[in-house]
Amino acid sequence: MLDLDYIREAFPALEPAWGHLDNAGGTAAPRAVIDRIGAAMERATIARGGRHPRSQETAELDRLGHAAVAEWIGADPREVILGGSSTVNLDLLARSLRPTWAAGDEVIVTNLDHEANIGPWRRLAATGITIREWSLCPDTATLELEDLRRLLNKRTRLVAFTHCANVVGAIHDVRAATQMIHDAGALACVDGVAFGPHRQVDVDAWDVDFYAVSLYKIFGPHVGALFGKREHLLAGAPPTHDFLAADDVPYRYEPGGASPELLAGLPGILDYFDALDHHTFAVRGDADEAPKDRLFRAIAEHEASLAEILLSALRAAPGARIIGPETSDPALRVALVAFQIAGVPSHAIVAALAEAGLAVRSGHFYAPRALAALELDPACEGLVRASLAHYNTPDEMRRMVQALEPFLDPAR
Repeated sequence: MLDLDYIREAFPALEPAWGHLDNAGGTAAPRAVIDRIGAAMERATIARGGRHPRSQETAELDRLGHAAVAEWIGADPREVILGGSSTVNLDLLARSLRPTWAAGDEVIVTNLDHEANIGPWRRLAATGITIREWSLCPDTATLELEDLRRLLNKRTRLVAFTHCANVVGAIHDVRAATQMIHDAGALACVDGVAFGPHRQVDVDAWDVDFYAVSLYKIFGPHVGALFGKREHLLAGAPPTHDFLAADDVPYRYEPGGASPELLAGLPGILDYFDALDHHTFAVRGDADEAPKDRLFRAIAEHEASLAEILLSALRAAPGARIIGPETSDPALRVALVAFQIAGVPSHAIVAALAEAGLAVRSGHFYAPRALAALELDPACEGLVRASLAHYNTPDEMRRMVQALEPFLDPAR
């Protein structure tokens, strides 16, 4: 069981009177991250490449930042691209891969993803690429592998899909989908932004070609990370300076470079989770087990217990519609719960929760195609989404359910 008092003490932004249930919009950062950023800002973060010590310090921050993310996701540091956001990284990736394809080649996108993993690929249609759509199943709000199988053919070059949609929470079998894509001779580009805060990321085990995460949603600074297999990065043609060496990756995919003070904070993510693992398990005789395995199991169980408090209240309300799995089973979903209450504008619910000291969010969450395909109640004007993290508490969830009662049971 997680020690919530210990955990919450590590996050200065968390306040007892304010429940942060909008973690898919950005998580709080622990002191381990904040202190590293502050220390870097006390130095002159000069551009790397110089021979003097301050420039070499920046180069070291860059190296350590890439190494930390590589360790976190199970990759080689040379396969980690760091940029301003996943939206920026995926757009640059699409433009970098296009010169390696011919007119008439095909890319498959979904209508479930965040637009960041749809728009860049769809824009390639203007350059002669054929775009096909892997549509969500309206009954489950998920992507079905048999639907993908029917779309794949010898002209397919890449499939872009989500590990876990930011408006559903259901977990897709990335390994199975990637195997099917590879069998067709294509590449797999996975949006893991909504998955990354809740489960262990292992790009090597899944054999994905590209995988995106947003580190400011994984308790870090506002940096996006994109994994790419080295052979694909070397083959790509990023729109950057012509004089850079072809094998200078990932730098060729990082125009302008990421902010060194933010990169300085990235090892702090590992520092925090290492400390949490030690605090949680060191006295339990589990020293031989891989820390990330055991810690993320504990996190998943805790987050599922939080989600269940909300899901059980929504399941009992006749006018509520849960998007995606109605279960809190951590094997099926992460602790991200989107819903509607019939006839009630979602923004009105969010405003009432804010008055109760609870931060949630409403709207389409940059996934308007998914909302259109789900045929939602138009009177609700989008969805309400509560996105939980391991530092959230049962009391916060009970407060949310209490604040929802006037909407769930108007007769009260």
